[in-house]
Amino acid sequence: MAVDTAAPPRVAPPASTPAARPRGGGPSWSSRVAVNTVLVIVALYTLMPLSWLLLNATKSNGDLFGRPGFRLGDFSLFSNIAELFTHQDGIFGRWLANSLLYSGVGALASTLISLLAGYAFDKYAFPGKEKLYGLVLLGILVPHTVISLPMYLLASKAGLVDTYWAVLIPGLVNPFGVYLARVFSEAYVPPETLEAARMDGAGELRTFRAVALPMLSPAFVTIFLFTFTASWNNFFLPLVMLNDSSLYPVGLGLFGWNAVLPQEPQLYALVITGSLLSVVPLAVAFLSLQRHWRSGLTAGAVK
Repeated sequence: MAVDTAAPPRVAPPASTPAARPRGGGPSWSSRVAVNTVLVIVALYTLMPLSWLLLNATKSNGDLFGRPGFRLGDFSLFSNIAELFTHQDGIFGRWLANSLLYSGVGALASTLISLLAGYAFDKYAFPGKEKLYGLVLLGILVPHTVISLPMYLLASKAGLVDTYWAVLIPGLVNPFGVYLARVFSEAYVPPETLEAARMDGAGELRTFRAVALPMLSPAFVTIFLFTFTASWNNFFLPLVMLNDSSLYPVGLGLFGWNAVLPQEPQLYALVITGSLLSVVPLAVAFLSLQRHWRSGLTAGAVK
């Protein structure tokens, strides 16, 4: 019996395939490094002034002039704060209280007015509504410094110059807040809910207070933060309206101290420490309200 000794046919080896790419087509390692490097540089650039302020607020006047900016000296933060609140009969505390009044009370009233106006522009129909709304939007394009002088002349005629009202009343009008309020009202307050409340016998004010306002809480927080920050940093309007230093906000008061530093160099430590303390209310407001603010900004993108 013959045995087949023929060799089996040779099979060609499989062609080499390119290395599989990461699933999802993510960025390469070098791209991630480049992006993270840019982000670190931007973060350092952003945090450097605040770091300088924090470090130098802990120095005495001697260390401010005798040591480099980012080199620590003797820790004098608490003594600087104590001197800050006793200098000129504690006027810095008065400036902080004024800023809280202008920014806190003013921002709260401005936010409520903006919500009412935006809600009315969205839910009610009246003659000339869109033209009036367009006029409100034009107010966003007008810089505040341009209208400061006309407002000063109006306040002078009304006898409000050099009073709290000269700063509080102009801050009640916020065209950008009205725009945001209308956008939020369109997105968050369904007309069917308002109709159900009216059918139950609720009046318009009660419908807004009990039904619409809770739905607009993200809008309230967002507009309040924007208005509070703008009012706290407002410098030119108080500079035009106020002459009495006891009515100054903290920014204008520190500007006055900074202007006399060549004649009174002992104020250097007080100006730097006061600048650090003036940032604290803004940080507290943002950190305490950012959860509501972020949820309000992202809720529209989530089903």
